[in-house]
Amino acid sequence: MFPELNPILNILLLSFMSSLGTGLGGLITMIRKPGKRSYGLLMGGTAGVMICLSFLELVNQAWELAGWVTATVGFSIGATFMFLLDYFAPHIRFGEKEIRGLQKNELPIPRVEMHPGRRRHGWFRRQDHALDMKLVNTGMLLAVGVTLHNLPEGIAVGAGYLHNPQFGMFIAVAILLHNIPEGIATALPLCRGGVCRWDAFKVAFISGLAEPVGALLASLFLVSFQRLVPGALAFAGGVMVFITLDELIPTAREYGHEHYTAIGIIIGSLFVFTLSGIFGV
Repeated sequence: MFPELNPILNILLLSFMSSLGTGLGGLITMIRKPGKRSYGLLMGGTAGVMICLSFLELVNQAWELAGWVTATVGFSIGATFMFLLDYFAPHIRFGEKEIRGLQKNELPIPRVEMHPGRRRHGWFRRQDHALDMKLVNTGMLLAVGVTLHNLPEGIAVGAGYLHNPQFGMFIAVAILLHNIPEGIATALPLCRGGVCRWDAFKVAFISGLAEPVGALLASLFLVSFQRLVPGALAFAGGVMVFITLDELIPTAREYGHEHYTAIGIIIGSLFVFTLSGIFGV
C-alpha cells in the first residue's frame, strides 16, 4: 500500500478502510431504509463474499503454504472459536429477537416507552417523543455482535498482508463490501426504535472499529511468528464460514426475498472472482 511505511501501520490503514463499510451501512440507513428485496440482495452479497473469500483465498492460501493439515486444523479452530464466542458472548443474531414468535412477513409490534417533552433518553437523541426500547436494545446487542465479528476479520487482513501485501489489500476491499450490510443491520433497529439517525450511524461506525484492533493484535503477534501466518489465514476462514452459515444466510432468507438472496450470493461471489483477477492473487 505505502512501501515506505511500517507493515503494521499499513495493516492498520487497510483494516481501518475495511471497517468503514460498517459506517457506510449506517449512512445508507440514515438516507434510506432498505426494503425487503434490497436487504435480501445486500445480505446475500455479503454471504457470497465471505464464502468465496474463505474457501477460494484464505483456506486455499493456507493449504498451499503449509499443507492440508495446517489448513484443516486452522479452519477447525476458527469455526469452533466462533461457535463458542457466539454461544457465550452477550449478543444476539441479526434480527433474532425481532422475528421470534412472528410470522415471516409480519412486522414486530413495538413496545413503546413514552417520554413526553424530552428529546434525549440515555445516550441517544430521539427522532420523536417515543422510544421502542426493545428495538433499541436489539440494535445495541447487534452492535456487540458485529464488533465480535470484526475482530477476526481484522486478523484476516493482518495475516493476509504479512503473507503478501497485494493479498492483504484484496481481503480488505472484500471485507469492506461485506461490512456494509452489517452496518445496515445494526443501524436499522435503532432507527426503527426512534433513535436519532445520526446516533444510529455512530453506533454502526464505532462497531466497525474493532477490525483495526484485531488487525493490530494479529500483526504484532504474527510479525514475530511468521510460521503461524498460514494457520491464521485458515483460522480466519473458519470464522467467516461459521458467521456466514450461522447468521448471514439465515437472516437474509428470513428478512429478505429468497430469490434476491440467492442473486446476492452469486453477485458477491462474482465480485470476489473479479477482485482476485484485478489484484492477481
